Amino acid sequence: MINDSLIILAAGLSSRMKKSVSSKNLSKRSIEQANSRDKGLIGIDKNGRPLIHYLLINAKIAGFKVIYLVIGQNSDSFKSYFDENKYDGLDIEFAVQYLEKNKLKPSGTADALFQAITQFPILKSSNFCVCNSDNLYSAKALRSIRSTSFSNAFISYDKSFLNFSSAKVSSFSILKLNKNGYLVNILEKPTTKDFDLFKDNGGKIRVSMNLFKFNGSVFYDYLKNCPFDVLRNEKELPTAVLNLAKDQPSSVYGIPFEEHVPDLTSKDDIIVLNKLLNQK
Repeated sequence: MINDSLIILAAGLSSRMKKSVSSKNLSKRSIEQANSRDKGLIGIDKNGRPLIHYLLINAKIAGFKVIYLVIGQNSDSFKSYFDENKYDGLDIEFAVQYLEKNKLKPSGTADALFQAITQFPILKSSNFCVCNSDNLYSAKALRSIRSTSFSNAFISYDKSFLNFSSAKVSSFSILKLNKNGYLVNILEKPTTKDFDLFKDNGGKIRVSMNLFKFNGSVFYDYLKNCPFDVLRNEKELPTAVLNLAKDQPSSVYGIPFEEHVPDLTSKDDIIVLNKLLNQK
């Protein structure tokens, strides 16, 4: 089945970005953008182009044709951006993550994906890929996840190549795979002590940066029935993925990858990305 659709999750509130304080010489303009803009729209290069620009360029190189951008119900910033910036060869569609009844904030990434599939029913019977709007995935990684023959898969990053501190990795998810590379467990917000328990057969610690492929007909019900996390009160995509892996063993494959993934979590990350892009 052809897989040319990428769903980009961009409806988060960017709370960590807005709360963070730069320890470096970040410009006043960048600070203002970090406090007011969606993360994917913060200028990160010398010309002020945002992360979403580079992510879409890489997605196009990887062979994607249709982009579904999931935005918040009160967010018009991405629509305004695409009114002014065109990406030939990419069909940009918008899905809206509406607030659930009696909720004051979006209900998490699993809910965002569920609402996107509900609004575009073709996805329910299609293969599609999913990623965050605040990670700059390489064209190589995007091509790998798009073209894999596995129905449900994710890019399984080697922690030692991510160039993140253990403290930062502790804000992500680490993965336990079986000997054949299929997902067995996901641990979110791990401690340093957890790392040794999750090493794979090669002694590597595998990290999820939320770059997935799913078969809609298989995964839809897991999104629909995803429970709220007790602590964070959100329906989280890793929970839905793990429920699928537990119900159907050897159904979610981890594609091993060894490279860094620049991300945009805090204000200091703006400087890191700026230096990286300006070196090219």
